[in-house]
Parts: sequence; structure tokens; C-alpha cells
Amino acid sequence: MKKELEFYREVERSLQKKYRKVLWSPFTDAVKKYQLIQEGDRIAVCISGGKDSMLLAKLMQQLEQYGPVRFTNVFLCMDPGYNPENRRKIEENAALLHIPVQILESDIFRVANSQEKNPCYLCARMRRGFLYAKAKSLGCNKIALGHHFNDVIETTLIGMFYASQLQAMLPKLHSDNFEGMELIRPLYQVHEDDIIAWKNYHGLEFLQCACRFTENTAGSGDGIGASKRQEVKQLIREMKKTNREVDVSIFNSIHAVCLETMPGWKERGKQHSFLENYEQE
Repeated sequence: MKKELEFYREVERSLQKKYRKVLWSPFTDAVKKYQLIQEGDRIAVCISGGKDSMLLAKLMQQLEQYGPVRFTNVFLCMDPGYNPENRRKIEENAALLHIPVQILESDIFRVANSQEKNPCYLCARMRRGFLYAKAKSLGCNKIALGHHFNDVIETTLIGMFYASQLQAMLPKLHSDNFEGMELIRPLYQVHEDDIIAWKNYHGLEFLQCACRFTENTAGSGDGIGASKRQEVKQLIREMKKTNREVDVSIFNSIHAVCLETMPGWKERGKQHSFLENYEQE
């Protein structure tokens, strides 16, 4: 009689078997391609309670255990002011998946939501700074976030449509405010649909939107609200009906920017024009 595995073991096994091609392989490929992890790293894996960060935590656990590079994970979850139900859901999921998470208290929701202008932007900046500071105090040199393939292409289009700039999301970057700290995005090549499929296969329920400012979208099923990101997400879905590879094309395009065809660009905050070198050609 086949012995049944504990639930968290089944989840780990699925990452190596059933979902190896769409989750484990693109995850490890991104780690290698973009040189995200080096020997001796101590990485703060930041957990929000959503599907992306919980998957990231399990993948990072597996990589620490079986990967070729020796490094250490520290699992951090900042509570910016979750309601009791959301806080409990995070704790239950972490226990279910055997993720030894440290939960850190803050009042960021209260501070951010008291602002009339750009509360979401302020909240994001405050949360990022809080996590950098805590991670550094714990001896970490990197923080890992759960941004995935779809976040990358959606951010690119949002910049074009609503900010009048062609700007992508890097797989890693140095912190401007915390010397020696680096942010990495190991899910950079993992597609959101595959994360959802993994979540549904195991019957897992994660937080969708735990922010008190936007909680009304959390129970909508698909999470679609009035945000620009959701508009772009829906646009890409429609485009894929006639071009199945349109998302891949967008992703590949940010790896093959032809600067010589651009009339203008920014570098280190300074605006440049093609006219600067035009007469020299």
C-alpha cells in the first residue's frame, strides 16, 4: 500500500514533478540566468500572504535544500495592519506549508491610508523600507520578492500607457537607501496562470488583497477592480485570444531594446536625445 505523504510534502513533490516544467524550471533558470543568488547569501524571503510569495517561499526552501549553491533563507512577513482574519490566514498557510515565517508588526496601513494622495504608492514604499531595514538587522544581504512574469510585462505596458515612458522591471537591483542590500525577483520567468493552477491543484486559499484601502476587491473572485494594472491584465488576456504568444513577445522585447532606433532615452536619471550623436554618424 502506497504511503500517503504529509500535505506539505505533497506540495513540495508537485514542484519537482507535476509542475517542474512550468514552475521549478523557469524559477531555477531565472536564478541562474540573472545571477540572483551567490554562495553565502542570506536572503530575506518576503511573504505578503498571497499566492505568489507563498510559492516563492516553497521554491526558495527547495533550492536551499537541493540547489548547487549554499545560501540561507529567512522568511519574513510584515503585518502592516491586517484585519484578524487575514492575519490568521497567513499564519495557517505558513504552518500548513511548513514555512517558518517571522511576522513583524507595523502600522503602515494606518499611516498610508490617512493620506489623500497616492496611499498605495506610500504604502509600497514604506513596506519596502521596513523590510529592507529588518532584513539587514537580521544579517541578510538580499530580499526576495514574489513579482512574476506577468508583473513584468504589465508594468512595462502601464509605463507606456499611463506614464509616457518605456520602463521595465529588473530581475534584481541594488538598494539606494540600504548599503549592501539587493532586491531579487526569482519568479521573474514564472507565469501567473501556472501559479494559479498549482494553487488550485492543492486546494490552497491565499490572500488576494489584504489592504484595508482596497479590501472591497478581495472577494471578487478574479480580483479585478478599477486599477490600471487590472485594465492592462484584461487587455493582454484579450490580445492572447488572437496571438497566444503576445505576452512572451512583450517580455522578450524588454531584453532586446534597440537604442539606436529610440529618439530619446533616460540613463541614470538624465534625459538623452538621438541628436547628441546624429551628426557624428
